Amino acid sequence: MGKMSNSPTLFMVVKKALEINKNPFPWTKAISAGFCAAIPAFIGLLTGNLAYGMQAGIGGFTYLYVFNEPYAQRAKKLFWVMIGLSLSVGIGTMLAPYSWLFAFMVGVIGAVATFIFGALKIPGPAAVFFVLCISMTSGMPIDPTLAPLRAGLVLLGGLLSWVIGMAGWLFNPHAPEMRAVKKVYVELASFLDAIGTEDYNQARHRTVMQMKTTDDILLAGHISWRTTDVYNRLLLLNHHANDIFLHVIEHFSEQSGQLPPELGTAVRGIVDSIDDKKTTLPRIRQPEERNEDIDRLFRKIFDADAILNEPVSKINQQINIFKRPLSTIFGGAFDKNSIVFLSAIRYGAILTIAAIVAYSFDFYRSFWIPLSCAAVMLGSTIMSTFHRAIQRTLGTIIGILAASIILSAKPQGILIVFIIFALTTLTELYIVRNYALAAMFITPNALLIAESSTHLHKLSFFATARIIDVLIGCFIGLLGTYLTGRRSASSRLPHAMAKTIRSQMQYLQVLFSEQRNGFSFEKIPAQSKMHTNFDNLKIIYTTALGEIPNNKFTLGDLWPAIFSMEQLRFHLDACLKIKDRAILPDESLAQLLLVFESMASALEHKQAVVRKKIPEITGFSKIQQEIADLQNALREKHFNKS
Repeated sequence: MGKMSNSPTLFMVVKKALEINKNPFPWTKAISAGFCAAIPAFIGLLTGNLAYGMQAGIGGFTYLYVFNEPYAQRAKKLFWVMIGLSLSVGIGTMLAPYSWLFAFMVGVIGAVATFIFGALKIPGPAAVFFVLCISMTSGMPIDPTLAPLRAGLVLLGGLLSWVIGMAGWLFNPHAPEMRAVKKVYVELASFLDAIGTEDYNQARHRTVMQMKTTDDILLAGHISWRTTDVYNRLLLLNHHANDIFLHVIEHFSEQSGQLPPELGTAVRGIVDSIDDKKTTLPRIRQPEERNEDIDRLFRKIFDADAILNEPVSKINQQINIFKRPLSTIFGGAFDKNSIVFLSAIRYGAILTIAAIVAYSFDFYRSFWIPLSCAAVMLGSTIMSTFHRAIQRTLGTIIGILAASIILSAKPQGILIVFIIFALTTLTELYIVRNYALAAMFITPNALLIAESSTHLHKLSFFATARIIDVLIGCFIGLLGTYLTGRRSASSRLPHAMAKTIRSQMQYLQVLFSEQRNGFSFEKIPAQSKMHTNFDNLKIIYTTALGEIPNNKFTLGDLWPAIFSMEQLRFHLDACLKIKDRAILPDESLAQLLLVFESMASALEHKQAVVRKKIPEITGFSKIQQEIADLQNALREKHFNKS
């Protein structure tokens, strides 16, 4: 397999950790998060109990889980997040007198949250704020009888965040879905422009990925008991984009020259029409050099005009909605080879160790140890965990200096509310640029809450203890992640690829054999199995890239195979919607089984793949081509047997 690549130097690691991203500032989310944190404190101030207001402000962490998801999904997610945060505070308050049981529960909550967020592929801070909520209770006055009160206050703060997070639904209830569909047509236009150029494969991959993302967003936005004209229209527009893409793949993928630029312009006109809510597409000048295939493609593009104008009831298309049951999703993730399951177990175990260390020794404000450990382990790879540790350490030290200035002024009353608002807003603004910058504002905010609730005025002692706790927590997180995960992903990569290939074969067999008559569109177990296996494979591959050490040359060589598997997944899903598929003869199915099994077996035994004849798949030449590309990508590629 070749020599292992050199591990990155300390300078390179630090430089990468301090790199500033150029992401735009999320002003709306940042200001809303500030209100979610400050309003409970302000209400507490008005009612004469700032401490209760501060505790309710913990529920404001619910808003930090708001992302660009459909409102139907956001409503459910924020609801369960605020319930989870409330339960974390309640459970922590009840178990605070029992150090070992408390430490164990910190790990359990971290593991369960990590598993749920990983299985459902929910972006964001995952388990961190659940761990923060239970950990903070160890720093509050120990009184188990206060569990219902504290949990209730957090729930009220979470309810405020839910209301603010859902406010946009009143003005544009399908804004996230609309943005996703527009992105599909933007990528589709770029793909048309890339045909016949060196950027063809990359553009094709970006388009497939965006189509998959948009499919997921539209499915997440589906409400079984309520559908709207706008949602149905967006769904049909997305299906139409898939249809255009497949038509182009089938008729123009082998073309050596570029397509007329008017095609890309026409597709971008669809984007503008969705955005500006126009009733008709802009007039596009037809190219001078045309043929029958070009004219057919133009007609397909302008069919979008009907979707934008005609009532959905008059459009002769059937809308099929299939959402994978939660039981299937969690069942697929709950497997000994699932990286989601293994990551959750590792996260919980290391977090438990950090909590035991924190609560077994005489550390002041010891909850910062498991909290820092949890934040560091949020990195998806070992390298990102190192980056996170560096960012948190440097950001905390600078934040403590800022806190010293703020707390030396001994703010009172309304000034505390304004400071909480400002620091929370700044945290959300800068977390998209670099976590170290965000930590500079998280630290004084946390210190201010602790100062106000405990009336501590020994700032130097508090600050020193905080730095020590953060360093210990980061060290435990780094050491645990390195020892348990430095080669775990790459060692599972061959098995994950083989498992995915076999599930794709099973899915193909259902699609093109008489066996398909036993399944409805909504219930094909082989499809769910393929998606579960491929999602797990992508996570494993990404994790392997961040291992120390790794062989980036070999992992890079495997990318074409994973790329072909991604394309094959897309084409298999696409042909599922075509009812008049041919039934392949048993001889062809047997030969396909041999092709797939030989690739899977070669991967498991870490051997080179031998080329096999691929039978014709009538009407679906691109599936046949992707299987050939996958076989070619795996030839001469093998894993290190050591």
